[in-house]
Parts: sequence; structure tokens; C-alpha cells
Amino acid sequence: MADHDQYMHRALELAQRATGCVTPNPLVGAVVVQNGAIVGEGWHQSAGTAHAEVHALENAGGKSAGSTLYVTLEPCSHFGRTPPCTEAIIKAGVSTVVYAVDDPNPQAAGGGAALEAHGLRVVRHVLKREALHTNRFFFHFQKEKTPYVVAKFAASLDGKTATRNGHSQWITGPEARHRGHQLRQAVDAIVVGADTAIQDNPSLTVRLSEEALAGRAVCHPIRIVLDSSGRVPLHNNLFDTELPGTTVVATTDAMSVEHEQSLNTNGVDVWRITPAKRTSSGKSRVCLHGLCQKLGSTGIQSLMVEGGQTLLGEFRDAGLIQEIWAFLAPVIIGGEQAPGCFGSLGSDQLEDALTLSTLSAESIGNDVLIRATIESHRRTA
Repeated sequence: MADHDQYMHRALELAQRATGCVTPNPLVGAVVVQNGAIVGEGWHQSAGTAHAEVHALENAGGKSAGSTLYVTLEPCSHFGRTPPCTEAIIKAGVSTVVYAVDDPNPQAAGGGAALEAHGLRVVRHVLKREALHTNRFFFHFQKEKTPYVVAKFAASLDGKTATRNGHSQWITGPEARHRGHQLRQAVDAIVVGADTAIQDNPSLTVRLSEEALAGRAVCHPIRIVLDSSGRVPLHNNLFDTELPGTTVVATTDAMSVEHEQSLNTNGVDVWRITPAKRTSSGKSRVCLHGLCQKLGSTGIQSLMVEGGQTLLGEFRDAGLIQEIWAFLAPVIIGGEQAPGCFGSLGSDQLEDALTLSTLSAESIGNDVLIRATIESHRRTA
């Protein structure tokens, strides 16, 4: 089993080389092992192209006969945009297949049984937990049909995201901001609110050096702006026609048709999310549940919330967050008027607070990145 773990770890490393570039497919890596040595490696690089197993077998060439194939997901056994991987495995003469996790897609599942029917030995669920984590966006989407939501923010040690007069650039150092771009590449879409779009005037693109990309393609997430009434001006960076990728404005019936047409002229897609959420003052706001349903219907499997405390708080109160990425800087901002990380209503009782699990901490320059998953949106005594 220890040897199985070693080779599966390598396959998982390979899978992550295509992070952010394979949706709607999962991340998959594969290695071919012959007499204790890796003789072939591969990973799925983009949707519609050859799967990891095929790349690994081609890399191994004639050394595949009698080999053991390690793959992070059960090999597919159906014709989709590419032929079944099971056929390539059988044709290559592989004797044993070791995989990490079953394919949740009923159309693609059953590859393990198909291989056994052809006389191959199949070992299942090696490093299953690690493989589930690697593809947590994919598995969540397969079950819920809505995106896996990550709340990402940078804050001082006392939980402030800006000073009382709104100065926030930059709380964290260049190393942490570089890591933020790596994380941005990992998701299908990023969302900000109108206030953040106006105040920060961001581009929300992935900006990484060739060295950091290490030969991988840049995959820009879809940029989503929540603008209920059309407050964000047309000259905002997010509406620049030269920006790579796609920008979407999610809005309500409060936006004028004229403003929508102007956005369309700039190449911006406009989604009217209905019904709108009404505030106590009667104003329209984009319903976040409706937004996530719309995102799911378009195949978006992961969403990063990069907005300010209002938007983060609304996602928190709606129970839509699955994971937290928090960059903490070794500074104290202080001040009652300085914004925190999560606004909106918040919790009345500690029992209502978000419960976090599987925490990890990573030092990045002078800052710390804390990542955690949401265990529950309401804790019971």
C-alpha cells in the first residue's frame, strides 16, 4: 500500500498542473509503473482533449505491457468528446489499474468493473480523501449543481480589511498577492459587488510570470459584478474591451435597458437574476441563491468571492460558502469605523457562528494564508 501511495501522490501532483483549465471536467493525473519505476506520466490538460490515462500510456510507449497504471479518477468507459479510456488501457496491455476515487458521473462511471471484466486487476480508493479534496469543486458541482464557493480576503491581524477612510492597498505583501493570483487561476469565476468595483476599479485577471506558470496556460476566471441598478460606470476597468476572458454583470429589474445595451456594446454579458431580493428600504439586490443557480446552469463549478465585507457577509448569511481563504498580515489597523471581513447581519449567538474545519496555515513572505472548509452554517449545542 505504501508503494501505491507513492505513485498516487505523483498522479495527484500531475493532475494539479491543469488547475483552472479543465472545467467541466475534473483534474486527473496518471502514471505508468513498470518494475517499480515510472515509465510514463500524463494529465488531462483541457476539456475535449485526451484524458490523463491516454497521455500517460503514450508517454510510456511500448513499456505499458504488463504495467500498473495509477490514475486519480476511475477510468471512463463511455464515448464522450473522446473515446473510452478503458479501451486504451486494455489495448496497451496494462495488467493492473489503481485508482483513487469513483467517477460520480453516471455516464462515465463503471470503468473499474469494465476493466475487471477484461481480466485486469483493479485496486480502488487509494488516497481517496486526497483525491476528493483535489477535485472538491467538481464533486460538489456533481451533487449540488451549483458552484463551490470560496470566500477570499486579506486582513490585518485584528480582522480589518481597510483603514477607517478606506485605504486598503496593500495590507499584504507582494508574495501573498502573487499567491492570490495563483488561487484566482484555480476557480471558474470571481464575483465582486458594485462598491468594490467602483472603489478599487480592479481588473480581476490572472497575472503570473512565465516562471510561475511553468509552461501552463493562463486561465482567466469569468468576472462577475453584482450591480443591482447600474451604478458601475462604463469606463470601469472591468468593462475594458481589451481584458482577456469574459465579464458578466448580474443585476435586477432596477437596471435600465439603456445601460444594459451599453454594457452589451462593450462585450459584457448581462444577467437579470429574478426574483430580486428586496431590502428593508425597498431597494432591489441580486438574490445570491438565484445567482448560484444561474452559475450552475452555465456549468460554472467554482466561485471566488473577492468582494468587501458587505458581499462576504451576505454570502455568509445565505449559507453559501464552502471554504475560506484568508490572508492575514502582521499589522494592527484598529478603529471602530474600519471595515471587517464579514458585514451584513452576522450571528446573534455564538451557536450561530460558522464552524470551520480542516484548517491549514502557510507562511507566505511576512503574511499567513489560512485555509479552512465550512463544517456547518449553524452549530448545535
